[in-house]
Amino acid sequence: MIQCKDCEFFRCGEDGEISFACDPFSNIKEVECIQKWQLIKINQMVASYQSTLEYYRKLSPMQEKMLRYMERELDDINEADKWKVPDEEEDDKQDD
Repeated sequence: MIQCKDCEFFRCGEDGEISFACDPFSNIKEVECIQKWQLIKINQMVASYQSTLEYYRKLSPMQEKMLRYMERELDDINEADKWKVPDEEEDDKQDD
C-alpha cells in the first residue's frame, strides 16, 4: 500500500494544510484510498456541523429576545383588539 504522502494526488500547502485531489469515482489507486477519502469527508461534515452549532449558540440569546418582544407585541395587539370581541360573561347574561 502506498502512503498518501507518496501519492501524486496528495497536496500539502505551505501552511501545512493537507488536501487530496483524488476522486473516488475515477482515480483511486488503492482500496484503502476510498476508506481514507470517506474519513476525510466525514471529518469535513462533522466540522461543518460543529460550526453550524456554534453559530446557532451565538444567535440563541438574540432569538430569545426577539421571541419575547414578539410575544409582548402580540399580547398588546390582542389587548387592543379585545373590545371588538364580546366577553363570555356578557354572552351568558344575554342568554339568560
